[in-house]
Amino acid sequence: MFPYNQSRPRRNRKNPAVRAHIQEHHLTVDRLMYPLFLVQGEGVKEEVSSLPGNYRWSLELLLTEIESCMNLGLQSFVLFPAVPEDFKDKVASYSYAEENFYLHALRRIKEEFPEACLMTDVAMDPYSSDGHDGLVDEYGQILNDETLPILSKMALAQAQAGVDIIGPSDMMDGRVAHIRQTLDQAGFGHTSIMSYTAKYASAFYGPFRDALDSAPKAGDKKTYQMSPANSREALIEGRLDAAEGADYLMVKPALPYLDIIALLNQNFELPIAAYNVSGECAMLSAACEKGWLDFEKAMPEMLMSIHRAGAKVILSYFAKAYAEMAKAGKIKF
Repeated sequence: MFPYNQSRPRRNRKNPAVRAHIQEHHLTVDRLMYPLFLVQGEGVKEEVSSLPGNYRWSLELLLTEIESCMNLGLQSFVLFPAVPEDFKDKVASYSYAEENFYLHALRRIKEEFPEACLMTDVAMDPYSSDGHDGLVDEYGQILNDETLPILSKMALAQAQAGVDIIGPSDMMDGRVAHIRQTLDQAGFGHTSIMSYTAKYASAFYGPFRDALDSAPKAGDKKTYQMSPANSREALIEGRLDAAEGADYLMVKPALPYLDIIALLNQNFELPIAAYNVSGECAMLSAACEKGWLDFEKAMPEMLMSIHRAGAKVILSYFAKAYAEMAKAGKIKF
């Protein structure tokens, strides 16, 4: 005979209605941002082989995809350009060129969908012939301070295209302050900055680099991205970004760094974002394709774990699938 126990947690799990009363976290579609890959040209919808269900889109077809997402209640997007090699150089000059197809697309999207929240990527790697996020010298070193004016030009060009949020993903020291000052002086004080605050030198970026063909031509990114072994270093980065004017602090990747999401959430008043990166999504998709996991159960659980850890905003390649399930009433815990 068990001793009498007045506290019985199972009583609050006895049926769906009672479980709903005490559910602590609710991940709604408006917390999600959908990463999309843009290419130059017409009529292009090309699946990324290492990231099933995700595509490289030309602009007209991308507009159709965004409209489809908006109809599901998904209204936040982050755009990444797949830039032809011919447009790349050592100083990423195409990133702020007037003829840049990415900037043209940003303007068109905001014209077609002014109510959409549009975020961009600020880093040299999509436009750099070296494939690094910063300027590379003749000895292969990444030059921090010399990179900042390039990033600021890029950010200003994106702000002028009408975007809502600038996303510096480069991990150069001081870039948030440099970009913030540039935007403010040019009259774009309303443009937000979502800083990639704790961006780790991770093995989970592979499918993304396949999508954009943006891997470094030599070396790696360990001199500017964070070591996976470090957590307290994220607090240093967070304090700097907050002081420099960031509006959001992001952790990337998400799943292997749930503790970092929680750490930043506990220590900062700014909203914490997390990037559920390509490798995380590709792993789950592959397991589901094999029949080892049930996508409609595992995918929402994955995203909920990120939200539960403290992420107020989640960038995920599963954002549209989650929105479709939510609209169909299939999100249940």
